[in-house]
Amino acid sequence: MPTETVPLEGRAPDDRTGKGAAPAARAGSAFSPARILWKLAPLLFGIALLVAWQLLVRGFAIPKFVLPAPSEIIETLVRDFPSLFKALLFTLRVTLTGYAFALVIGIGLALLMSASPLVNRILFPYAVVLQVTPLIAIAPLVMIWVGIQNTARAMIILSMLAAFFPILINALLGFKSYDRGLGDLFRLYGATRFQFFSQLQFRSALPYLLAGMKISGALALIGAVAAELVAGSGTSSGLAYVIFESGNRLNMARMFAAFAMLSITGVLIHSALSLLERVSLGSWHESAMQRD
Repeated sequence: MPTETVPLEGRAPDDRTGKGAAPAARAGSAFSPARILWKLAPLLFGIALLVAWQLLVRGFAIPKFVLPAPSEIIETLVRDFPSLFKALLFTLRVTLTGYAFALVIGIGLALLMSASPLVNRILFPYAVVLQVTPLIAIAPLVMIWVGIQNTARAMIILSMLAAFFPILINALLGFKSYDRGLGDLFRLYGATRFQFFSQLQFRSALPYLLAGMKISGALALIGAVAAELVAGSGTSSGLAYVIFESGNRLNMARMFAAFAMLSITGVLIHSALSLLERVSLGSWHESAMQRD
């Protein structure tokens, strides 16, 4: 007996697959309370910590030269913002300059070391020695070598040294991590050395390089601050000097305000590099692709 078929003309496509409703459902879920709470969780946790800190200081009457209340820190930050912002610009300029030098030198050496096993064998142990040497130990030497009057130059060198190693290691690993089968295919079709590097080797190294850049961004800031603290009083004008001076005067509110500006700067540097990573890798690399 023949089976009667039901015509599909009168049935909406979504009745069979449900695909038409999926975008609307995803759009709705993006603004759901659970999703908003997930996004705001770090901010809410920070506010809770500040409230607890304020209540602790007020409840136990802790002196302001020991631990200032968040309200006093915010008041100082607003009142002294022009001078603090000027100091921040000095520290940020040193940090970004040192970071740029670390990026250029680190990638350049990684290219050279990945292309020549002999160069890699010669230079890599010295790169490790440079990394394991405490920055605070060599900072006075750098200050003497470049001259006390050239504090900014010494800070840039130390910031570069702090940021250099993660970029070198990650770039070196990335340049060696390309698919060997694709490499043979490139050579088979007569690709030039530039085509081999730009279309295969650099693309394979990009996730590793961006990960190293995120690590080095914070380290460059740490190096600049450490160098300025070693420089001491009267030789610099960055946020580290503000911290040093405020600590000597027991002006803890101003000291914590400088701490807050340094922390926010570090978070912004990391966020900017994370955005760069997402833009560079989001369309093709699994680590940066968003999932529903």
